[in-house]
Amino acid sequence: MSPEFIAFSMIGSLLALVILGYPVAFVLGGLAAIFGFIYIGPQVSNLFMLRIFGNMGDYILLAIPLFVLMGVIIEKSGLASRLYDATYVIMGRLRGGLAIASLVTCTIFAAATGVIGASVVTMGLLALPSMLRYKYDKSLATGAICAGGTLGILIPPSVLILIYGPLAGISVGKLFAGAVIPGLLLSGLYILYVLLVAYLKPEKAPAMPPDHPDFNVTLSRKFYLFATSVLPVALLIVAVLGSIFFGVAAPTEAAGVGAFAAALLAAAYKQLNWEKLKEIAYRTMTVSCMIYLVLMAAGMFTAVFIQLGGGDVVENVVLGLPLPNWGILTVMFFIVFIMGMFIDWIGVMMIGVPLFTPIAAALGYDPLWFAMMFIVVMQTSFLTPPFAYAIFYLKGIAPPEVKTSDIYKGVVPFIILQFIGILLVAIFPKLILWLPSITK
Repeated sequence: MSPEFIAFSMIGSLLALVILGYPVAFVLGGLAAIFGFIYIGPQVSNLFMLRIFGNMGDYILLAIPLFVLMGVIIEKSGLASRLYDATYVIMGRLRGGLAIASLVTCTIFAAATGVIGASVVTMGLLALPSMLRYKYDKSLATGAICAGGTLGILIPPSVLILIYGPLAGISVGKLFAGAVIPGLLLSGLYILYVLLVAYLKPEKAPAMPPDHPDFNVTLSRKFYLFATSVLPVALLIVAVLGSIFFGVAAPTEAAGVGAFAAALLAAAYKQLNWEKLKEIAYRTMTVSCMIYLVLMAAGMFTAVFIQLGGGDVVENVVLGLPLPNWGILTVMFFIVFIMGMFIDWIGVMMIGVPLFTPIAAALGYDPLWFAMMFIVVMQTSFLTPPFAYAIFYLKGIAPPEVKTSDIYKGVVPFIILQFIGILLVAIFPKLILWLPSITK
């Protein structure tokens, strides 16, 4: 069989099985085993062993369960609810204050969790009932929560970036630094949109009503809430990420310190007990095991695909397109965007990164810039139906009066804002490259 036939058979089978709903880990591992034993022979098992040992021996990947632990502690211990309540009181009389408070909380929470599920579910439980009670437009309310929740996959310490770094051979610390400004840029665009809607159509996002208990809260009270509920979490995040950016600690070491500090913070608020610790440990274990299982299976698939010449086939096909360099880049990102509509984020990354990273290098693009562009484009997958995690999470915990159509309608403006963000970081590469250039 020709390498071209094998390559497109593997990719086609992978896409078809994942779209049909089979777990991505078993699809990747199963196809690797089938094609490996057919075209390489029994010795492929040695290739699998070496690849799995190599992946699991990567020191950086130890940071995954530690950052997951840090996020789960903050989620389960009630720190997120304190953060949201304080932010809403501080933003009080601003039109659209509840939605803006949700987005600000999601931005801070994103920097403490690294995944989107915790942010969307937590804010859906905390903020959505409040916004509906104060007559917010359902689409605006749900769209803001979904969009804010997706920031968890971009703003450090993103689990996606922790996996992307070793997969593409790029420093995780540099990727973390490169993700900060794009993440804050998207958050700022979301907040500006809510403000615009609130002031053009006040009935869609009203300000805090005068009869609200916190309507006349004093400045000293706002300062107290900021100091006791917002500042501790913010300092924890700044300390963890700052130690990585400036070379004080490796991501794994910083993750361990962050998890320990989050536990101390939860204990200081008297939010830890044995039942919560058991729940935190179980949740951390299940999320981490899922990620590691996919990593092992993806390593097997990639090893077989490259061994059978698939990487060269894809590179030759893409580079052979009658397009300028920026046209080829656009095609690659369009493929990532389309895959994100039908495949979960781990599947998109495990397929796209090994295929497109060498092509981007051959075209002369900065590896760090390309990596962050890839991640920002991939972030749209969490809002784009039919396979949109943020929509699934929110619908699962939303009140009965919120229909799926309300959520779909609500995410459309935020998807457009994501495209604006992609264009901005493409036109102004310094938005990605400036912070990594001043850190170690």
